[in-house]
Amino acid sequence: MVAHVSALPAWEDRHVRTPSSGRPRLQRRKRPGATARDEVLDAAAELFTTLGVAATSTRQIAEAVGIRQASLYHHFRTKNDILATLLSGTVESSLQAAQQLGGRPEPPVVLLHALSYLDCRLLWDSPWNLGILYLLPEVRDPHFDDFHRQRTELRKAYQDLSHRVIAGLSPTGPDTLDVGIDEDAVFRLVESLPNLRADGLGAPDQPARTADLAIHLLGWRGDWAALRTASMAVAAEMARDRAAG
Repeated sequence: MVAHVSALPAWEDRHVRTPSSGRPRLQRRKRPGATARDEVLDAAAELFTTLGVAATSTRQIAEAVGIRQASLYHHFRTKNDILATLLSGTVESSLQAAQQLGGRPEPPVVLLHALSYLDCRLLWDSPWNLGILYLLPEVRDPHFDDFHRQRTELRKAYQDLSHRVIAGLSPTGPDTLDVGIDEDAVFRLVESLPNLRADGLGAPDQPARTADLAIHLLGWRGDWAALRTASMAVAAEMARDRAAG
């Protein structure tokens, strides 16, 4: 996959920032992250997405960070705790964006395009392709219920906006998507990006392309230039607000 530079500031750091604690490390910091906890998450994300979750041990994660294995347990009790935090990080920011977008005055098509774009950027621009871990058998465990709850809420936000976009289309005809049947179409399209990444496919501007395709899929045929301009303005405003705290 071709490396690319994001057009906007990152919507949200995928790793939770918390004060560092634990024993002194064995060597200088060698991974991204403001705290040892962030470094653990980054190391685990790399190992989980390259070696696999089952093949990765907490010892390997600690060694990748440069800390003792015992120190890792000051931050996470188990490997599943690390995986749960990483998975939640792939949906938390997009869910927050969806909740904020719901109160904005822009037309639903603009809001859905903006949400799709922001969500796609998280899945596409993140250092490690964590989205490919969603369907692992391990993730069906009740330990990951919070992640599944958040993902379901995000899915419902996509459904709601899709219904609103379809409702605004006129006249309806045989070529119009039946959102009552295919109400997950946009959500599933967005979540296809991790597979593109895994296969080395896609373009540098894939998030924007996918957001366009999501709207096209619903049957919208309006002014694309105006839609993109309005959507990017919303996305940029939300990114600035997020960065400001």
